[in-house]
Amino acid sequence: MKVRNELNYCLFLQKTNGIKRPPVNEEMKQYLDICNGDMESVRQNIEKITELHTRQLSENPVRNARYHLVIDASAIAKACIQNGMGHDEAYTLTDIYIRKADQCKSYDGVIKLIQEMQLDFTERMQEIRKQHVVSIHVRKCIDYIYENLRENLTVNALAAYCCLHPSYLSKLFYTETGTHLKTFILNAKIDTAQNLLKYSSLSYLDISAALGFSSQSLFIHTFRQITGTTPKKYRKEHYISEQ
Repeated sequence: MKVRNELNYCLFLQKTNGIKRPPVNEEMKQYLDICNGDMESVRQNIEKITELHTRQLSENPVRNARYHLVIDASAIAKACIQNGMGHDEAYTLTDIYIRKADQCKSYDGVIKLIQEMQLDFTERMQEIRKQHVVSIHVRKCIDYIYENLRENLTVNALAAYCCLHPSYLSKLFYTETGTHLKTFILNAKIDTAQNLLKYSSLSYLDISAALGFSSQSLFIHTFRQITGTTPKKYRKEHYISEQ
C-alpha cells in the first residue's frame, strides 16, 4: 500500500509539473540510430542530452545522472548485441563507462560520458556494418579472435572452432571482410594494444604477454610495422591518466 500511495503521488506531481516522458518509439529510434551506425543522427540526439528531466532516480543530481547512464548503457549494449556486436565487447564497453561514471564527480562530466558512450557504440556498429559480414562463421570467428587475443590464434585453430576447413575459412573471411585472416588478427592485437597504452599503465612486457606475443621485441616490431610508431612514442603522445 505504501508503494501504491507513493506511486500515485509521484504520478500526480509529474502531471502537475507538466513532465512528459518521451514516446517509446522515439527512444527505440535513438537505439536504432546507434545500431545502424548513424553518426549524424546520434550526434543530433546527444546535443539534447543536457538535462535529465524525465526520470528522477536520485535527489542528488550527479548520482541521478549516473543512474541514467547505467540504464542507457544496458539498453544500448543489448540492442547492439542483437545487431551483430560481440557479447563480450558490448558488455565490457558498458562496464568501462559505468566505472568512469562512478569516478566522475560532476553532473556535466557524467552527461559528457553518456554522449561519449553513445558515439563510441555508434562508431563500433558502423565499423561492423562496413565489414559487410553476413556469414555467421565469419562473425563467430571475429568474436573468438577478440575474446582470445592472448592465445596463439592460428588459422587452423580458428577453423577448428568454426568447424570449417582452414583454406575455406581463409577464403570466406577475405571475401567478406577484404582482409586476410592473419592480418586481421594482428590488427586486432595492435588495436587493443593502442587502447592499453592509452588508458592503462601496464608495461610493454605485460601488454605483449596479454596479447599473445612470444616476446616484447616482437610486439614492438609488429606495433611499429602496423602503426608507424613505437609503443613508447604512442603512449607518450596519447596516454590518458587512469585518475
